Amino acid sequence: MAEAPSATWDEVLDPAACAECHPDQYAEWAGSMHAYTGVDPIFKAMNARAQRESDGALGDYCVGCHSPMAVREGWTEDGTDLDEVPAHLRGVTCVFCHTALLVPVDHNSSHVLSGEPVMRGAIADPVPNAFHASEYGILQDRNEPGSSELCGSCHCVFTPQGVHVERTNREWKASVFNDQGPGRLSCSGCHMRGRDGTAAVGHDGPERRLHDHSFPGVDTALTAFPGKEDQAEAIQQELDFSVQGELCVGPATGGVEIVVQLDNVGSGHSFPSGAAYDRRVWVEVVAYDEANAVLFESGVVADGEPVVDAMAGDPYAWEFRDRHYDANGDPVDMSWNAVEVEGALLPFATTNDPSDPAYVHAVRQAYPVRGTIPARVTARVRIRATGLDILDTLIANDGLDPALRDLMPTWDLGGTVLEWTGPVGSCVR
Repeated sequence: MAEAPSATWDEVLDPAACAECHPDQYAEWAGSMHAYTGVDPIFKAMNARAQRESDGALGDYCVGCHSPMAVREGWTEDGTDLDEVPAHLRGVTCVFCHTALLVPVDHNSSHVLSGEPVMRGAIADPVPNAFHASEYGILQDRNEPGSSELCGSCHCVFTPQGVHVERTNREWKASVFNDQGPGRLSCSGCHMRGRDGTAAVGHDGPERRLHDHSFPGVDTALTAFPGKEDQAEAIQQELDFSVQGELCVGPATGGVEIVVQLDNVGSGHSFPSGAAYDRRVWVEVVAYDEANAVLFESGVVADGEPVVDAMAGDPYAWEFRDRHYDANGDPVDMSWNAVEVEGALLPFATTNDPSDPAYVHAVRQAYPVRGTIPARVTARVRIRATGLDILDTLIANDGLDPALRDLMPTWDLGGTVLEWTGPVGSCVR
């Protein structure tokens, strides 16, 4: 007879307790943004401002997703004291996802947990072990459509005023990735791509398809953190397959017209998504003559330069992000102050039917070059997970370490890095 599981609830609260039997999954999680979010200095600075500006009225609005077990275990009410919370309760931990029973509302971390040391996963026939009990869970099975609710309830956010500031979950629901059929992909189907292996070391379980627990997206750790190089590589891979670009140069009166077309082919949501108000995504186009002198440029942003500054005087600036406004129509830079959201994002695919007018969802922009015909044109889409303008205000007002500013990476989307060298009337992709 198998030995009865011995783990208590307090024991399974600590992710380190999982490492002995699940070393790969633990290492992946430990280097992920789910682990980082409870120590992320940008989050802590933003949350400190949110609590200050609201006189504490926001409560667990932010930390309820960023360190849910710290809230649920009573260690914090508003996240301003996360440094005093036990380390194993910071971030999105193993027990939060693996004891979730249901998600009654699709936003603002509505998860209902069992409160019992029974770990739920995608395995229908888990091998018994002496530490914790195991059960199959639909929410934890990426092959089940409902599993996206496990992710979506934190990746879909309404402010206390009812303003929908983060919409990833509902974007996915409206996308082709949520259609019935073999092409359907849940959130974890993309962000937890797996591998074959045994679920736990030291057990006689069969080979199974396992989830990867590194959860790559676009946010990245800026401070010292395990697995940063692996994280960066995974983020680049996600970005390279998210958007497909096409660069055309055609004849026009007095010169040529450069046309850039962008197609959000690989994301099951808008691009960017999530905290799209913090993201800075822009298109860079540069045309050169035979001597490599610049004939035309748009979207050229220097290292260390805020995108908003570079774009201010650019008549052809092409950006993708949300903008927030207060009741007077004035722009605000923090989401909890938003009364109105204005989105300019790359749309997601909603159908695989070529006869449906919605099948074509690519967007394009033209750039004129007058006089000299270019010998070469380059284009690329670039992204910063958090704008330097946002960091600057956090540095000035909320104690964010100025050294972090130089550590914010700028990513190029591989599918959009293009170079045209002629002839006029041709395209590259």
